[in-house]
Amino acid sequence: MAMYSATDGLPNDFHLVHLGARALGGAALVFGEMTCVSPDARITPGCLGLWNDEQAAQWKRIVDFVHRADAGEIRHPVGPRRPQGRDRASPGRAWTSRSPCSAWPLISASALPYLPQSQTPRAMERADMDRVVADFVAATKRAAATGADWLELHCAHGYLLSSFLSPLTNKRADEYGGDHEGPREIPARSLQGCARKLAGGQADVRAPVLLTTGTTAGNAPEDAAIFAAMFKEAGADLVDCSAGQVTKDEQPVYGRMFQTPFSDKIRNEVGIATIAVGAISELDQANSIIGAGRADLCAVARPHLADPAWLLHEAAKLGVADLVWPKQYLSGKMQFEAGLQRAATAAK
Repeated sequence: MAMYSATDGLPNDFHLVHLGARALGGAALVFGEMTCVSPDARITPGCLGLWNDEQAAQWKRIVDFVHRADAGEIRHPVGPRRPQGRDRASPGRAWTSRSPCSAWPLISASALPYLPQSQTPRAMERADMDRVVADFVAATKRAAATGADWLELHCAHGYLLSSFLSPLTNKRADEYGGDHEGPREIPARSLQGCARKLAGGQADVRAPVLLTTGTTAGNAPEDAAIFAAMFKEAGADLVDCSAGQVTKDEQPVYGRMFQTPFSDKIRNEVGIATIAVGAISELDQANSIIGAGRADLCAVARPHLADPAWLLHEAAKLGVADLVWPKQYLSGKMQFEAGLQRAATAAK
């Protein structure tokens, strides 16, 4: 979940406390927010970055804390570029009003604005593509040096790489347009470059794939499976199956676990591990997804914003008494479990 709380891309005490609290709260894998590979890759001035060594040093501080908190692994994306999307490059932050004028020039697969009042991005030329790939690879090298265990290359939700994959945002008539092979060229080159930097077992590479925009002219789940197979060939180890947010014309149908069918399709048809996301708010839901073979992992975001110890509390509700709590919080564990027991007794 993007926090929009950085200055010049630098992680700060807020990010340490924010991610560290979720690690102490039982999360086995801590997801960092979008982390941009260059200043003009940000969507607001508050976005995090990984384009210089000072930013990498602050990321390492967070990674080290999460590892010491016995929270397993920390993963953060290698800075998605977002030239068009619901949070266009803007002088404002998520909770403030924004000017319709963007804060810096934008590039994209095609010269299409996200909203009528949005800045129109410049269609990328080959030199732009080479720079973007080099930026991703350089950020990957810094990410590996932080000790992060996982790495995400974001190819969904209207970020730059996903703008190549959707027919709604890729109107190119050159070799980078078309149905599948042309559009996947720049995302695949970026992924391959990142994978080479991580060769030797330093980290896995994870590539979320655009699945469907919810419009008749967008990608269907069948297209997503094709792209997932291409990313598997390019070196991805997992696919995070998340959809939409590419165009404001989308008409999504939200509901409990509403994106899990995409994970199910890719995992079982393409043969690559997947992560299910989207309105997963209870541990029972995650257990059912994993148990049914519909995903290998479940990512839970908004419930963790409301409750940093969401996983510890959900496990206690299911009667999992041996889940490790931080030793500093054991008295809270006993009180929480006793309260659950009283509530259960009263309900009988």
